[in-house]
Amino acid sequence: MRRHSVVLKLFVVTAALILIVFSLVMLAEGLFFERFYRTSKIHDIDRNMNQFVKQFKQEEFNQKHLSRLLGTFMNQNDASTSILNNRFERTNINPYYLELRVDSKIITILIPLDGMPMDKIPLDIHIGDMLVVDGIFMDEKDTIMHPLIIQPNNDELEKGLVRVKGKITDLMLPEQRSYNPLYQNILIDDALRDLRSQVEQYQSRLKNGSTVKVEWTDKWSGIQYAILLHSLSEGKNGDRYLFAMTSLQPVGEAVEILKQYFVYTAPIIIVLVIILSLIYSRMVSRPLVLLSRSASRLANLDFTIQPEIQSKDEFGELSRNMIKLSHNLDAALRELTHANVKLQEDMKEKQRSEQLRKELIANISHELKTPLGIVKGFAEGLQDEVASDKKDRYLTLIVNETDRMNALIMDMLELSKFEVKAIRLQPTILSLASLIQSVIDSFSQQLESKNLQIRLNKGEENDLLVRADSRRIEQVAVNLLSNAIRHAEVNSTLTIDIKRTAVGKVTTVIENRGEPIAAEDVSRIWDHFYRAERSRDRKSGGTGLGLAIVKHIMELHEGEFGVENTEHGVAFYFTLNESRGETHE
Repeated sequence: MRRHSVVLKLFVVTAALILIVFSLVMLAEGLFFERFYRTSKIHDIDRNMNQFVKQFKQEEFNQKHLSRLLGTFMNQNDASTSILNNRFERTNINPYYLELRVDSKIITILIPLDGMPMDKIPLDIHIGDMLVVDGIFMDEKDTIMHPLIIQPNNDELEKGLVRVKGKITDLMLPEQRSYNPLYQNILIDDALRDLRSQVEQYQSRLKNGSTVKVEWTDKWSGIQYAILLHSLSEGKNGDRYLFAMTSLQPVGEAVEILKQYFVYTAPIIIVLVIILSLIYSRMVSRPLVLLSRSASRLANLDFTIQPEIQSKDEFGELSRNMIKLSHNLDAALRELTHANVKLQEDMKEKQRSEQLRKELIANISHELKTPLGIVKGFAEGLQDEVASDKKDRYLTLIVNETDRMNALIMDMLELSKFEVKAIRLQPTILSLASLIQSVIDSFSQQLESKNLQIRLNKGEENDLLVRADSRRIEQVAVNLLSNAIRHAEVNSTLTIDIKRTAVGKVTTVIENRGEPIAAEDVSRIWDHFYRAERSRDRKSGGTGLGLAIVKHIMELHEGEFGVENTEHGVAFYFTLNESRGETHE
C-alpha cells in the first residue's frame, strides 16, 4: 500500500469516520439518552393529557365512558392516572372493569386499584368469552361487584362471597404496562400527600391551562416517578384535575446496561471497523486504479483496447465512457491525418465555385444580351417600317428569340428550386419505354432536320416498370435526348437501350455518333452553363442548364447517372428502381 495511494487514504478516512461516529454515539447515549428519554416521555404524556382534556370537555361522560377513557389513557401511556377533586383528592373511579351478561342482566366487575395482585387478573380474555368471578355485590340491584377471585380453580365457594358466571360483553384491563400497574396506582395517594403542601404554588399555572410537571421519589423503593397535573373543568363541586404518574426507572436501568455493553463490544467493533475499512477501501479504489491507468494511456495517445470494469455503477459507466472516448479520439485523429488533404480539396473546390460563379454571370449576360439585341434590332426595323415585306419574318424571329429567353429563364427558375430543395417528388409506377417513346415523338422535327434515326431497344421484356416521378423523368429524357440530337452527326443513328442491369434496377442509355467529350470536361458538363464546345454558337448550343437539371432530378431519385465516351460517340445513362406494380396513368 503506497504512502499517497487512494487505498490508504480511503482506509484511514473510512476507519476514522466510523470510529468518530461510534464514539460520539457512545458519548451521546451516556450523557443525553436518559435526559432525552425522560423529556420525550413526559412530552408525550403532556400531549395526550391535552387530548384527554379536549375529549372530556366535548362530551358528557357517564361513569362507564369515563372509566374507559381513563383506562385507555393509562394503557397507552404506561401511567397511573386519576381524576382529583378541588381538594386534590382522588375521586372514586375505577379505570379497569369487566362487564358480564348473566341471564338477562349486565353485571359490572370493578377491578380494584389496590388489594388485588396483577397475576390474579386474567389478561388473555376477550369479549364473548365465558368468565367466572367470586366477589361481593356493591349495590342493592346486584349489578356492581367487587371481585376477589376471577376464574376460581375450585368449585367451592367461600363463605360470604357470590359467584357469577356469564359472557363478557365489555372490558378494560391493564395492557402494555411495564410494572405492576395496581401497585403503582396505590402510590398515587402517597404522592398526593407529598404534593399537597405545594399545591398553592401550582394553582395559578393550572388555572391558566398549563401542565404542572414534577418528579417524585418513592421512599420505600427509591424509584423516581414523573407526575403531571392538568386542569379538567369546573364541576358541580369545584375544580377537577387530571393526575398522571409514570415510572422513570426503566431508562436508568437501560443506560447502565448500555454502558456495560459498550465496554465489552467496543474492542470488537474497533477490530471489525479496521478490517471492513481495509476491504471497503480496496473494493472502492480498485476501479479507480484501473481508470487511472486507462487515463494515463489516453494521455500518451495510446488508444488500444481499454480494460472495461464490469459493473453497473458509476465506475462501470465511467469505464465504458472512457472506452468510447478512446474510440472516438482514435477515429478523430485518423480523420485529422487527412485534414490537410481535404482542406486543399476544399480550397480547390472553393476556387472552382468562384470560377463557376464568374462564368455563370458571364453566361447569363451573354445568353440574354444576344437575343435582346436581336429583338431590339428587328423591333426598331419594324418601328421604322424598314423592309415591310419582311415584316412576318421579323416577327417570327422576335417570337423565337423571346421563346429562347423564356426557356432560359424557366430553366434557371427550375434549377434554383432544385438547389434550395424546394422540389418534392410525386413518385408513381410508370412504363419507362412508353415515356421514352412519347419523348422521341416530340423530337420528330429535330430528327428530320438532321436526317437522324432512333433505335429503341427494350430488351427481352417489352414493358419494364419503374417507380419514379413521371414529370421529372420526362425532363431527364428530354434534356438528354435533346443534348444527343444536338451533338449527333448528320445522317447517323441514335441508340436508346432500356434494360435491367441488376436486381431491382433499370438503366436507360442514350448514345449518339459524334465527337467524344474531352477528359477534362467529363466532370464539368453537369455544371451550370457549361458546354463541352468552347464556342458560344447559339445555334449548336442549348441554355447550358439541361444537364444540371438532370443531375438534381437523379439525386432526388437517389439513382445513378453519368456519361461515357464510346467507340463512335457519347453515351449518357441513368438508373431507376424497378417496380412490379401496375402502370399508373
